[in-house]
Amino acid sequence: MPYTPILATLGYVLSSDRRQVLLIHRSTRHDDLHAGKYNGLGGKLLPGEDIVSGMCREISEEAGLECLDLKLRGTISWPGFGKNGEDWFGFIFRIDHWRGEPRQSNPEGVLEWVEIARILELPLWEGDRHFLPLVFEDSPRQFHGVLPYANGRPVSWTVRFLPR
Repeated sequence: MPYTPILATLGYVLSSDRRQVLLIHRSTRHDDLHAGKYNGLGGKLLPGEDIVSGMCREISEEAGLECLDLKLRGTISWPGFGKNGEDWFGFIFRIDHWRGEPRQSNPEGVLEWVEIARILELPLWEGDRHFLPLVFEDSPRQFHGVLPYANGRPVSWTVRFLPR
């Protein structure tokens, strides 16, 4: 059977001092697969859209910000992650520079600036704990991981890095 994942972006907007990250606390819709969790910003790619345009569109729609400098930190394949076991494939970005005033909320929840040093203390997807340190590390290397899910939980994590 061919692998036909849902393609998506996931972005982490840094504060100007690079100590905080803008996250969404998914608290609005109780039927939301992500309800109660903190997450980066992003979503599904539109037909005919490249990943950079998709990431910039999602940051604009969700936070009201214009991306000025973004880095592709890596990719993650999430087999079985979706509500009905759908496969997802995400392009993970860090947004280092942006323009605008971030919204306080959007239809999915409240936007909050969180200290990067305490991000792993938040209610997150369990699997996010594997790759989030890689998003914020001060290294040019990209990571490319596979994080299969079953019954809403990660079952393994493998990752490879591109040489510098």
